[in-house]
Amino acid sequence: MSEQKKLSAGVIRNNLAMADGRTIRYYDSQGQSRSAQDQRPKEEQPGIGELRLDPLLNEWVVMAAHRQGRIFLPPKELCPLCPTKGELLTEVPDTNYEVVVFDNRSPSLRKPEGDWAAPDMVGPETDAGTAAGKCEVICFTDNHGGSFKDLTPQRVRVLLEAWIDRVRELSQEPYIHHIAPFENRGEEVGVTLSHPHGQIYAYSYLPSRVQKMLAVARKYMDETGKVLFDDVLARELKDQVRIVAKNAHWVAFVPYAARYPFEIHVAPLNPVADLAELTPEQADAFPEISLEVMRRLDGVFGIDMAYIATWHQAPVREGRDLLRLHWQITSVRRAPGKLKYLAGSESAMGAFIMDLKPEQSAGQLRDVEL
Repeated sequence: MSEQKKLSAGVIRNNLAMADGRTIRYYDSQGQSRSAQDQRPKEEQPGIGELRLDPLLNEWVVMAAHRQGRIFLPPKELCPLCPTKGELLTEVPDTNYEVVVFDNRSPSLRKPEGDWAAPDMVGPETDAGTAAGKCEVICFTDNHGGSFKDLTPQRVRVLLEAWIDRVRELSQEPYIHHIAPFENRGEEVGVTLSHPHGQIYAYSYLPSRVQKMLAVARKYMDETGKVLFDDVLARELKDQVRIVAKNAHWVAFVPYAARYPFEIHVAPLNPVADLAELTPEQADAFPEISLEVMRRLDGVFGIDMAYIATWHQAPVREGRDLLRLHWQITSVRRAPGKLKYLAGSESAMGAFIMDLKPEQSAGQLRDVEL
């Protein structure tokens, strides 16, 4: 028996249990009925991983050894993200879907048992903890071919509604402190399943990048009384030269100090803290600009660009007035047949060096004929 919930934009969510106890959520806009049962034999779910502190950086590192045996680049006919058809029993029991979200089969983070708290940070003597959190897979379409840029505007709206719903629901968990929906595309960035999909990581701690962004934003607020991202966005709108696309509610730009050959930030013109705070008007205007940006990215060299697209937003329980929602798309492709490798300076020292000025890449993106 499914559990149903009405969302915005005419989207209905149906929750069903999977054979091993996980939950699959169907997000539909055409009044579909969902009752297909997972016919696979029940499997034991992996145990929770370990959380260890790197005392030199005061950063948490997750140990998830059970992920070593996960599926790696299966052929289309064995894709676990396609709908179930014939003898192929997949992660999606139904024979079709619009957008689905389900708990990852090999999660880096998982729901803890009972009350949970991170170990006290006391340098090298810090105890190991359990890797609490949530890892979910979100499939954009039941069509194995294509990618985000091939979705219809209506499908992107359903996808956005699913992201919004997951942020709202995961934010209610007391052990969740930050939520990051993201998509990887291309083997160059480590994709192991080629079906159009993304993931949602809900952390029980603040990732190091979020910690740094929050500290910088807090210092800027203390010194100026203003929100840092708002001033960054105002500068881009004033300079214009790095703007890639714009509509009534969103703007896409290459940041002034981009780290990657092609890096695009997409932000609402009226700032919000996270996906759950988007207005209906902002949400309805997102498909247009998101599809334009992705088509421009692939149009630069006329090839599918490997990229990582991540939603940055405020943490669940702090910094809500300091950090702003924006969608960051980064590609390591600097020319046909050439990648920007994150080598010694970038990987070892975290010091990025750019071979291409942001103004140049913004111009290349704007020049693409759609």
